[in-house]
Amino acid sequence: MTVTTIGFDADDTLWHNETFFRLTQDRFAALLADHADPDHLMDRLLAAERRNLGHYGFGIKGFTLSMIETAIEVTGGRVPAAVIGELLEEGREMLRHPVDLMPGAEDCVRRLSETHTLVLITKGDLLDQERKLAESGLGDLFDGIEIVSDKTAGTYLRAFDAHGDGADRALMVGNSLKSDVIPAIEAGAWGVFCPSEIEWALERADAPRDAPRFRRITTLQDLPDLVARLG
Repeated sequence: MTVTTIGFDADDTLWHNETFFRLTQDRFAALLADHADPDHLMDRLLAAERRNLGHYGFGIKGFTLSMIETAIEVTGGRVPAAVIGELLEEGREMLRHPVDLMPGAEDCVRRLSETHTLVLITKGDLLDQERKLAESGLGDLFDGIEIVSDKTAGTYLRAFDAHGDGADRALMVGNSLKSDVIPAIEAGAWGVFCPSEIEWALERADAPRDAPRFRRITTLQDLPDLVARLG
């Protein structure tokens, strides 16, 4: 069926995101270097992030709290208050960081906005995602905005019913197989994987097999041609 609606992920699809998390992790490792080697520290941090997703959700605030929790754990509760203060400032700095669009993102969104209904479907902290969308200059090109706590097949069914002609006439593009592609295909939409340079460990998944509606592109610049081929 003809694709009439296109859903876009935001972080690491339209603009860089994970790069800033990695830079902050490096600073975190430097602050705790006397208490844990970097590999062990990152494993502990990832475990804390996984535990805390259900409490804090996705985004910078939850990540900052997970760093603080990990710092308390690896120091046996003896982490200096100054280190906690620096971690809080690192989190605030991430929230202030300018939006850096992915190559070709603006051109892709502008071209497709002329022919299709566009919906931004993204996870994360509401205020931070609204800030980034406003600073990106792309907000007015979207017909619908969905900032959600998680992405499931039900998320895509609801989003594409609310902002389009249903999932069977929709396409979702993003850098996460786990969140952007697989559940969109489960909902009946096309799922287009556009990998980013850095992948968060908690978003890793295997590519779907025997899925006629799965596609992979190298960059967003390839998306308009793919959409044209799909009809």
